[in-house]
Amino acid sequence: MANYNRKGRAMAFTGPGIAVDWLDVEGPLHEIWPPLAHQVLFDDLLLAELQETERPPVRKRVRQLGAGQNRPDPDQGLWTVASEEPLIDADRLLATFLPKAFRRPVPEKIRKSYLVQVEKRLSAGDCFETAMRWAYRAALCTPNFLYLAEPKGALDDHALASRISYFLWNSTPDAHLTELAASGALREPETLRQNILRLLADAKSNRFVTDFLGQWLALRNIASTDPDKELYPEFSTYLQNSMVAETEAFFRELIDKDLDATHLIDSDFAMLNEKLAVHYGIEGVTGSQIRRVNLPADSPRGGFLTQGAILKITANGTTTSPVPRGAFVLDRLLGTPPDPPPPNIPAVEPDVQGATTIRDLLDKHRADPSCAGCHAKLDPPGFALEAFDVIGGFRDRYRSLGEGDPVERCSIDPFIGISFKHGPPVDTSGKFADGREFSNVVELQKLLTKDATPLLRNLARQLAVYSTGRPISFSDRDQIAAIVAATETKGGGLRTLIHELIQSPLFQMR
Repeated sequence: MANYNRKGRAMAFTGPGIAVDWLDVEGPLHEIWPPLAHQVLFDDLLLAELQETERPPVRKRVRQLGAGQNRPDPDQGLWTVASEEPLIDADRLLATFLPKAFRRPVPEKIRKSYLVQVEKRLSAGDCFETAMRWAYRAALCTPNFLYLAEPKGALDDHALASRISYFLWNSTPDAHLTELAASGALREPETLRQNILRLLADAKSNRFVTDFLGQWLALRNIASTDPDKELYPEFSTYLQNSMVAETEAFFRELIDKDLDATHLIDSDFAMLNEKLAVHYGIEGVTGSQIRRVNLPADSPRGGFLTQGAILKITANGTTTSPVPRGAFVLDRLLGTPPDPPPPNIPAVEPDVQGATTIRDLLDKHRADPSCAGCHAKLDPPGFALEAFDVIGGFRDRYRSLGEGDPVERCSIDPFIGISFKHGPPVDTSGKFADGREFSNVVELQKLLTKDATPLLRNLARQLAVYSTGRPISFSDRDQIAAIVAATETKGGGLRTLIHELIQSPLFQMR
């Protein structure tokens, strides 16, 4: 049977027909024309057909599909950016582009040096587009673009605008920040405060949340280990992605609500979707969207310590150990990193067959006098976190591939196979070197949050390192203390801490 077009006329092809269920149109689909990228580089200059005397620009071939892919139309010429006054337009375009690329005003002498190169390219036969692209590439290869140019001592207004923008946006200052820097108004306390709020309210500040947590809490290492499929068959990539989203959304919530530093360790809410809620044993949450959920009174969750991402990062994919988890708490949250282990001391290898617990193995390890001192600091918080397995699930018994009791299928997931057994019971009690004792993770959280100052001081140091790009030295101790004190007098909130840091000499000096 012949095919028919929309007017009912028979078409030449009489083969089998194709029914299209859906169709993807590959972009870019520009909302405005000329596209924004064209406007940044060439402003309002339009396209025109390339002259035969000009050398054509080198462009990547557009990917096309179908029988006629990449077959040029012999009747269609090559179009490029055209200018009737190329040097005048080039000077105008460079005057706009260079300050944006270098994040500060550019002297006329520097701009003219680029214009000279454009003139040379034009004289050599390049078209206007090629000559300008050469100048743009040259600018983007200079240290002025690749590095933040910060004078020694007090930052000038443009350097301050860049430091703030790269701190909270991981990007160059926008037009408003640049205008404030040019006018000299950026340093005014209220102006600076309003712009910090503006930057934090923008979606680009999520880059700060992601990158800062990736460094501070090692969140970027979430996929460095794969949980053993026999021991943790319920693990999935979707669960892992939800864990990362939880930690990022939690930190975002602390900033947005200006909550104090005790929430880093203990909170009465979590940021969950249905997948995480089921994993944590919390009812009443449906859907994939991460949202704030008030925790039940008897829940062991709350704060970074009990989040799946942190618990997975501090495990090795097969077993848990109090040592790395305890070190994580001391270093990343309390700011008191432990000493490195003595040389020639072998690592403790947990027993996945279920014959002995990690606590039993550590008791033998601590018998060595060279290990006892450090483990007295490391192990206590790690012991409490033994309440959570490799993928952050709560447990009262270890999982075993050898000895143990059978596991009810429905206690994990009715649709997955179970090959592990219930191993020895988990002991989450511990005692700090100063005599403070706890029996579970909830009691540990209460102990660690009795004094919020160490938590706030450590976070201030972490934010200072991240925002200034340099380590904090002994001489910075007084300034960190001043930032923390000023924050505490205003409620101790995390957003307040960011304000106080940016307003401080530590941030505004190089």
